[in-house]
Amino acid sequence: MLEHLIPSRRNPPGEEPIFALNAEALKRRASGEQVVNATLGALTDDTGRIVIHETIRELWKELTPEEVAPYAPLLGDPTYLKAMVQRYWPKLESPGAACATPGGSGALALSARSFLEPGMAILTAAPYWGPYNLFAAEAGCQIVEAPYKTADQPLDLDAWSQAAETLMNQQGRLLVWLNDPCQNPTGLSLNHADREGILELLAQQALRGPVVLLLDSAYLDYTADPAHVRDALDQYAAFAETGPVLIGAALSISKSMTMYGARGGALAFPWCQDPTLTTALGLECRGLWSAAPKAAQALVIRLAQDGHRQERLNAELRHWSEVLESRAMALDSALRTEGLTGAAWHGGFFVTLRVHEPSAVTESLRAQGVFVVPVSTGIRVGICSLRAADAPRFARALKNLG
Repeated sequence: MLEHLIPSRRNPPGEEPIFALNAEALKRRASGEQVVNATLGALTDDTGRIVIHETIRELWKELTPEEVAPYAPLLGDPTYLKAMVQRYWPKLESPGAACATPGGSGALALSARSFLEPGMAILTAAPYWGPYNLFAAEAGCQIVEAPYKTADQPLDLDAWSQAAETLMNQQGRLLVWLNDPCQNPTGLSLNHADREGILELLAQQALRGPVVLLLDSAYLDYTADPAHVRDALDQYAAFAETGPVLIGAALSISKSMTMYGARGGALAFPWCQDPTLTTALGLECRGLWSAAPKAAQALVIRLAQDGHRQERLNAELRHWSEVLESRAMALDSALRTEGLTGAAWHGGFFVTLRVHEPSAVTESLRAQGVFVVPVSTGIRVGICSLRAADAPRFARALKNLG
């Protein structure tokens, strides 16, 4: 009976079965079985314990009741918003039109409600993080895909151009979610030429109607090449300053500061000072969650005011980036040893291995005690939780499938 009361958008297609897979993996491990659980989306050490950066742990303990208990302003503390933006664009003096959100998820969901009407669609790269479907559906929208790059091929700009052209013809506007650099779930990043191509085609579409490019910035603190990430952020900033496309960022402290439960995030358009957009964001915040959590904002403000602790956090991020790189390299080596295609990785918590029939492969690996998440083009492997020592077993299990 209840299914007749619940709107169909509550169960959008393509949602990842992460929770069920993780629950089974944990249950089988608790029973004494040796399992490989690569479904997690949180950083863990080689004992399986969640990583919390010591710098952030110390700051959290120092927060006073007055920094935790009161309501934050509806748009968020201005000092917090500025600090969030300056973590990635340190030369900017203002966060622009911005608001605090419950994590990066809140920022993504808010953007769909703010820039599209029900029945419209968001353009994003496939494969993508499964909850994108849910965020879009809750706004009465859907996802339209364009292919993400593979490790050895440039981005298919023709496909992106066709998708953008079709959507602009249909709805007179574009909202693009782009998880770059360090994409979830592929672990890859666009190169300079890829980005230039996307930005040029969006600029062309902006001659016909409003275009918003939202950068999903969840994982860019964990990278094999910090200089590449810096180049990407500078490239987006230079384009944003030219004005044809409204560029924003979904910012989060969940991964960067290992404070997943603090629900600290922001939706920021640093190169836009339009008060109309600020007002609209404030109204949307009030209608959805009123005010985002204050404690997370207080923590970020404290960090921004302490240069020594910023350096310590950066060192911790560098260390765990190296751990992730070593895990990716171990997986790549183990796969190649078994005669399989390797696992390229530029950054983030995941890699995607391209396979036919991802759901069937996931089930077959599950029977061998190896847990992964199926995505549209393959299987997502969480190197954030996959120990380097487990890579050979993982590769053998995949090889056993023939």
